[in-house]
Amino acid sequence: MRAPATVAVTATPRAAPPAATGAARLVALVVLVAAGGSVAAACRPPSDAPPAGRLAVVAAFYPLAEAVRQVGGGRVAVRDLTPVGGEPHDLELTPRDVDRIEDATLVVVLGGGFQPAVDAAARRRRGPTLVVLDALDARAGRGASEAHGSGRLRAGDPHVWLDPVLMQDVVRAVGERLARVDPGYAARYRSGSAAYVRRLAALDARFRSGLARCERRTIVTSHDAFGYLAHRYGLEQRSVVGLVPDQEPDPKTLGELADLVRREGITTVFTGRSVSSRVAETIAREAGGVRVEVLDPLEALTGEQVRAGADYVSVMLDNLRRLRRALDCRP
Repeated sequence: MRAPATVAVTATPRAAPPAATGAARLVALVVLVAAGGSVAAACRPPSDAPPAGRLAVVAAFYPLAEAVRQVGGGRVAVRDLTPVGGEPHDLELTPRDVDRIEDATLVVVLGGGFQPAVDAAARRRRGPTLVVLDALDARAGRGASEAHGSGRLRAGDPHVWLDPVLMQDVVRAVGERLARVDPGYAARYRSGSAAYVRRLAALDARFRSGLARCERRTIVTSHDAFGYLAHRYGLEQRSVVGLVPDQEPDPKTLGELADLVRREGITTVFTGRSVSSRVAETIAREAGGVRVEVLDPLEALTGEQVRAGADYVSVMLDNLRRLRRALDCRP
């Protein structure tokens, strides 16, 4: 009687292996499919990878991105870290942005503490980075331009792109660095740089002639962004707050500027495009009968400007028209 019991007990495990084997095969198939999917996903390029044959360049904000586009043309794919309508001073990098900075063939930043998070991420990367203020300072030291009269940049002032002459030096620096990292297309970059420098030289000529004969030479701004432009064309800028646009205004300064506006017959107080116009409106109200208008610091294009096809040159020409109207300039 014990033998049948023994047979019955040992017979049960013999039936199990086929089921277990089937389950194992099913699990193995699922794992294989999942692994295959992961490999395929890993092999797919990220959605913002540059098209084949184009150089991935990351630029910190609009004027630098525009310089790269104009110099590189179809050879470069430019990623502007500052979104349309954004404020570069307040830019916070996402993990995706950090990856883009790390993976780019070239990164172009302003430097000088204008965007600390961008500067820090660019310093950590292993690839080449162009720090524009360093490049301009080096060019001025070699006598390549006469930034702010002495050939040096204004201490602490990053707004070099608002001077069409210094913007030419920005373009030259971009062209030189692109040619260095991508020497096979150096002739393309030299050609693109020269063409855009000619456009900027024509823009400079428009400013020189347009601001040569004006009833007044003083501009009042809510933000100290136009020092390079003012010096270049013989104007005096008086601003409510310093180089950082979101500083709190000093009531004493507000009163002094309102007195200046009344005393010199100033007709317009300028505010920035991406900042509150409250400060400019306060001065205009205190002075009485004064307009408030936008003088664009060109740190980022707005959505409306993008839809209208605006670019650096067209926005600067709009700034010139506003300056001429405010200063009562003659033809």
